[in-house]
Amino acid sequence: MAPAQTDLQREVAALLVEALNLDITAESIDPAAPLYGEGLGLDSIDILEVALVVSQRYGFQMRSDDEDNVRIFKSLASLADHIAANRQS
Repeated sequence: MAPAQTDLQREVAALLVEALNLDITAESIDPAAPLYGEGLGLDSIDILEVALVVSQRYGFQMRSDDEDNVRIFKSLASLADHIAANRQS
């Protein structure tokens, strides 16, 4: 069983599942598992899609040339942390 998710991690996990039509539940996404490659198995197109829906939902721009993207998209937890730090209230 995956570790417990925070409210924001749960929200972002649901967004990922919906945006990418994943065949898993949002609750089953381990907050620490890699999003890219082995963990969730996302590819660069998926990451672009996630960046788009996150930008629309949380009101800040995610850029493909951001050198922090590797860290931001490392896991559900790191993506949720980035959203928490940048979203418009």
